[in-house]
Amino acid sequence: MTLTVTLPTVEDTHAFGRRLAGVLHAGDLLLLTGPLGAGKTALTQGIGAGLGVLGAITSPTFVIARVHRPDPARGGTVALVHADAYRLGDAADPRAEIDDLDLDASVDDSVTVVEWGEGLVEQLVDAHLRVRLDRREDDTRLVELEPVGGDWARRLEALR
Repeated sequence: MTLTVTLPTVEDTHAFGRRLAGVLHAGDLLLLTGPLGAGKTALTQGIGAGLGVLGAITSPTFVIARVHRPDPARGGTVALVHADAYRLGDAADPRAEIDDLDLDASVDDSVTVVEWGEGLVEQLVDAHLRVRLDRREDDTRLVELEPVGGDWARRLEALR
């Protein structure tokens, strides 16, 4: 079962991220794919807002990964790990660089969102959510959520 959502604006992308955060919990892995400018970081910003984490969510392209701790004052209870594997694609062994990030050390205790991580991080968990984003010429975003194992299909029903 795949869920497809059309998001007309960046604000709608943030709002959908907040809704998505409502079905997330510690141990979840989301793999975001799509061209540059498709809205991967905007969606993650919404997820961070929905999870109630500390710090501004910005693209981790140059730092590769950021950990955003939960803010109890905002209702946060779980950390968000936001990683970007875009620059790792040119490495001789991108999987070794992913291993160096130690994502496996935090994956059970946080929601982990990896941009450009398809083919690199799926082995971290038994089940994950594949999220494909595309940006149309009119700036509308098309988001396709594909559950891979676990109870993702049931959880996505809450977003319909």
